[in-house]
Order: sequence, then C-alpha cells, then structure tokens
Amino acid sequence: MLQKLGVKTGAILVIVLVGFQVGVCSLAVAASIDIDKTRTTLLLEQEPEGALTPTAAKAAIAKGPKELVIAGRIAANGMDPFVKGKASFAMLQLPDDHGSQPGHNPDDCPFCKKKLAKAPMVAVQFVGVDENELPIDARELFGVENNAVVVIRGTASFNPKLALPIIQLKANGIYIRK
Repeated sequence: MLQKLGVKTGAILVIVLVGFQVGVCSLAVAASIDIDKTRTTLLLEQEPEGALTPTAAKAAIAKGPKELVIAGRIAANGMDPFVKGKASFAMLQLPDDHGSQPGHNPDDCPFCKKKLAKAPMVAVQFVGVDENELPIDARELFGVENNAVVVIRGTASFNPKLALPIIQLKANGIYIRK
C-alpha cells in the first residue's frame, strides 16, 4: 500500500507523523511539569515596588540587560498576545489616568493610541531553571486573559537594531492586578 503513495503524499505523511510526535513530546514535557508548584513559584502575592512603564524600562536598559519590574496590560495591538502552549505573552503600556474610566478601551481611544504609539511592546517569557521557555500556556498557568493588568519581574533587554521597539523580558514573577 505504501508503495502506491506518490512522493508528495509520502512527504505529507512523514510531516504529519513527525508533527504528531513533536506534539506528543511537547505534551509529555508539559505533563511532566508540576503546574501547581510552578504557579506557586511564579505568582507573587504582593505587587513588587518600583514598577516601570515599558517606556521607562527601555530607557533603564539602554546600556544592557537589567533586573526590572514592569507594569502593563496583556495585549498586542489587535493580535493574539499569547503564544499557544507557552508561558509567554505580549504586554503593552498602560494608558494614563483617563483610561481608568469604566468601559474605556485604550485600543479604541484616539488619545491613548497617539500617546502609546511610541511605547515599546514587552515580549514576556517565563523560563524554568534550565532557562528554557515553560511549555505551559500562560492562560492556564496564571488564569490571565487579554487586557489583564499585570506587573512582571524579570531580566529585561532591548535591541535597538530591531525594526520594532520590543523589550525582551525573561520573567521570574507575575502579580495580577485586580
């Protein structure tokens, strides 16, 4: 039966089988991580002091990576901010005080859009002791969703040569504002 398969069909079959194996291996790695213990380790009971905006954080790390605390909201300018199956998400700067009004949506507000247009995005990545990204979806791990306001602690770096202003944040703690 396999001899009758064409080259394209055979190649697709191999790709599907390899993809399935990778998916099973990823699930096995995620299953081997103690989610409750990981959550307890990373979830902060109190908000860390000295949280910076992404704009202030960018200035603070101009000379090199630094341990920082950054406050923002989980969002990605109209895109899905989460990386499926990974403890990672994108974070944007919080709007100023007028944005705290009930029902205010900074993505639809022309004042917020203009003010926040130059603020860098923060690519938040939670890593394990092995420095590899945790293979657990951040939504499952922390119970967060799009537009959640969070304060993240970790090592921040910035590469000014990138086309978009993005702070890379290897996170080791999260506080979720209510």
